[in-house]
Amino acid sequence: MLGNDIEDLIGKFSKLPGLGPRSARRAVLELIKNKNILIRPLLSSLENALNNIKICSKCGNFDSIDPCGICEDPKRDTSVICIVEGVSDLWALERTSSFRGLYHVTGGLLSAIDGIRPEDLNLSSLVLRAKKTDVSEVIMALSATLEGQTTAHYLANFLKDAKVSISGLARGIPVGGELDYLDDGTITAALKSRRPI
Repeated sequence: MLGNDIEDLIGKFSKLPGLGPRSARRAVLELIKNKNILIRPLLSSLENALNNIKICSKCGNFDSIDPCGICEDPKRDTSVICIVEGVSDLWALERTSSFRGLYHVTGGLLSAIDGIRPEDLNLSSLVLRAKKTDVSEVIMALSATLEGQTTAHYLANFLKDAKVSISGLARGIPVGGELDYLDDGTITAALKSRRPI
């Protein structure tokens, strides 16, 4: 029904997270209808991303400079490192503007089933960073899955010689959440993490 070039473009777009075949078709149609306004600037941005985006050698973030803007920001609190699984987690925390420390991206979680071992993750520089004299706390901001908890326990053991305080994100009922709509694991975590009022 469609030309090979259009089908190929739809196929490429449908591989992006959040875009299925129908959403990809709509996006491609919009691009084609507005070639000069959308496609040319998009091509330029993609070319810039391809040539300029790097992985930060300190924390694992994506940026056009290395070390990244977060690691080089003199206003950041260098005494706290927040460990996250991926750059999307880092971006989510940054979106809140509530954390002003530094980050460390592991690049994944330990998983025996998937064959992901400690040496497969970005961990080697973590102990060196944590042993810096001004680092006093490491926050584990990993998912509340079995893999996330396994990785957090491994990292806590991995960091015990660094003489830093290790903390984790609170777990439980989200703001505005109703008990009736929450799963059993979330309610259990909320009960275990209860605090005085």
